[in-house]
Amino acid sequence: MIGRLVLIGIGLIGGSLARALKRANAVEQVIGVARSRDTGDLALDLGVIDRFSMDPGEAVESASIVVIATPLRTFPGILNAIGKNLPGDATITDVGSVKRYVINAVKRHLPEHIERFVPGHPIAGTECSGVGASFAELFERRHVVLTPLPETNEAAVNVIADMWRRTGADVIKMDGDYHDQILAATSHLPHVIAYSLVRCLAEHPEPDTLFELAAGGFYDFTRIASSDPVMWRDICMTNRKPILRTLGEFKSRLEELIDTIEREDSKLLQEYFAQAKQARDAGLDVKKKIAKQG
Repeated sequence: MIGRLVLIGIGLIGGSLARALKRANAVEQVIGVARSRDTGDLALDLGVIDRFSMDPGEAVESASIVVIATPLRTFPGILNAIGKNLPGDATITDVGSVKRYVINAVKRHLPEHIERFVPGHPIAGTECSGVGASFAELFERRHVVLTPLPETNEAAVNVIADMWRRTGADVIKMDGDYHDQILAATSHLPHVIAYSLVRCLAEHPEPDTLFELAAGGFYDFTRIASSDPVMWRDICMTNRKPILRTLGEFKSRLEELIDTIEREDSKLLQEYFAQAKQARDAGLDVKKKIAKQG
């Protein structure tokens, strides 16, 4: 049982975590921290949190676990704000999509607490944002990646791993830099492409006609372009090198496709599509097998 959980950031992820832990009777009290009083009042009305504060430093007093669930570039300020009042035995974690940036921020702004810091990232979410979009089932049968440091206390890792397992998630561990490289390809690149495609069509002379006639495939593919722009701005800025590397690889494949179509090489074009289909189908088969085993 978690005594006092402090959520700094009460959006989709933070709110869903609180809902899931309350559903599992795994937490005694949830304190929410947000910059907007409207957000705090809504979280209270929804029963997501038990108390609201706009002062991170005040909120973390007597905390058992602190979860930072805000846009990445807010971390330095938050870490500075909570440092003086953070209990020595409190465990701190985050939900950020870029682990190297977060790790460096904690080393720089909260070095005295590094042994109790467990970097984390739930591979879950929707295109919606805000506490009103949160729901307790968000993490069920989803991966949560923990990237502990060599100096991270093993007991702290176990505390955070257990917290996430109580939400129904599957916890895995990996190196932080490796995590950032993988997510640049599997998450960050698709979001950047979706944003770019929607913006490209929005700048067309007749965008309303394009969107009106767009088929389901377009909306399936671009759904993630409705995600929080601030969050994705910070992800791109803090994971810049891996994302640029992955974008470069994608650019090469796109140029190859353009060249194939320009040369009217139908055989090669079909092979290009067939290889992509085969790779995706194989990936889905792997996910289905893992789901059955779970």
